Amino acid sequence: MTETTPLAPSTAEAAAATERLAALVIGALTAIVIGGVALVIYVPHGGHAGGSSWLPEINASLNGTAAVLLGTGYVLIRRRRIAAHRTCMIAAFAASSLFLITYLIHHARVGSVPFHGAAWLRPVYFGLLVPHIVLAALVVPLALTTIHRAWRGRFDRHRRLARVTLPIWLYVSVSGVLVYFLLYHSGR
Repeated sequence: MTETTPLAPSTAEAAAATERLAALVIGALTAIVIGGVALVIYVPHGGHAGGSSWLPEINASLNGTAAVLLGTGYVLIRRRRIAAHRTCMIAAFAASSLFLITYLIHHARVGSVPFHGAAWLRPVYFGLLVPHIVLAALVVPLALTTIHRAWRGRFDRHRRLARVTLPIWLYVSVSGVLVYFLLYHSGR
């Protein structure tokens, strides 16, 4: 009779534990991001700085940069240029992360910025803004999970999730730029 020792976990058990830890970290980061955004938007502030900050322009530029990098990364992976794809996607994640930081800083200073554009643009603005907000919250765990799967070499699962993540992330990045223009330049 052969004895087995339960001292060392199997490779499958170790992989499952790593995935559970990753899911926990991704969930925690998502909660922190969504909570941080809600906090800076909805907690009352002393007043609105309106257009006095240069951060909205930086935010729009970072969103635009992320969109270009995402599109370029997609083209590169379709052409099987894996290393260049990886570089673009990491850069897109960095641009989106920098956007989040500058967005939080700006809104911590000014709170929620009201729309002052033409009345006929109001439905267009909110038609872009509402799905932008919902999908921006959704893209956080999607992007983190997609990146994690690539990092771990789980390319089959990465590819399946990336097909969902990419269009959502692109919408969030492009609509972020459009929301910026409608919010800061349609009423002037």
